[in-house]
Amino acid sequence: MVKVEALTAEAFAPFGDVIEVAGAHQFEINDGFTTRVHDLFQPDLQGTHTRVLINFFLGRPRPLSVSMLECHPFGSQAFIPMSEQDWWVVVAPDADIDQLRVFRARGDQGVNYHTGTWHHPLLVDQAQQFLVVDRQGLEKNCDEVHFNRSISWKL
Repeated sequence: MVKVEALTAEAFAPFGDVIEVAGAHQFEINDGFTTRVHDLFQPDLQGTHTRVLINFFLGRPRPLSVSMLECHPFGSQAFIPMSEQDWWVVVAPDADIDQLRVFRARGDQGVNYHTGTWHHPLLVDQAQQFLVVDRQGLEKNCDEVHFNRSISWKL
């Protein structure tokens, strides 16, 4: 069983950025009728003929068990929930199931996985929509590793 951690900028820093309003640079625009929460993360695009992709991912529940990880060697990948539902963020410093870290993200927190960060695909408890900022280019940008065992946790 793996320990579940709260998602904080400090704890997640080796893997990427936490995207949230709290603590972000903010200023008023539009005659004071809008607060701009500014420059939350920087997408990383490496490779040939790259561009930023803006997508919606429609996540469906799956078991809280991990037996594979993926990474994107040519670009970062950001997940921003479109609702207030909590969700799971599973990462590892290397493609090693014994080094998994599991974070419980609040519905008002997103993440930007740094280029090359090993992580589990989208993992939610209930159907949930995410805005995803991703990279497109000529190079294959998704490597996967599958393990012969799984690690799980409880709510």
